[in-house]
Amino acid sequence: MTRLRRLFEDHTYLNWVDRSEQVLAKVLGLVLVVVMVAATIELIGSVALALSQPGTPWLATKLNRVLGDLLTLLIAGEVLQNVTAYLRRHVVQIELVLATAITAVARKVIVLPPGAENKPQLLAGLGIAVLALAAAFWLMRSLSFRKPPARTGPARLIQDRDP
Repeated sequence: MTRLRRLFEDHTYLNWVDRSEQVLAKVLGLVLVVVMVAATIELIGSVALALSQPGTPWLATKLNRVLGDLLTLLIAGEVLQNVTAYLRRHVVQIELVLATAITAVARKVIVLPPGAENKPQLLAGLGIAVLALAAAFWLMRSLSFRKPPARTGPARLIQDRDP
């Protein structure tokens, strides 16, 4: 019972939570790297195959697919930066998360299938998403110039100083 009680003491518990978060972030980062390597190899193979076949229509759906795949890899790289930044500083970088979201929306706009112009609700939704993300990014940038982030390290127990 004493051992269980020690596990739930604030200092021990916070250390355990911090170590668990670090292990989970490392595992997720490793999985993401494996997926990115596999996707890059697949993309290179797809482009090489298309280049080896004369008459490949690059200005039609093939180019959109390649650009979509490239942007997907870029988004995965940004997510990996989020994970590694969290491991380094124990801070989620909101600006990087917003930049990743903006890239994801831009990818969606770039790879819109033919006929998407006939879906005004989709286009309006994407436009609103771009405006909202850009406004949030601008707001975060303007706030970060005024004040540095508050939390820059692992969670720690704050001792009660009242006697």
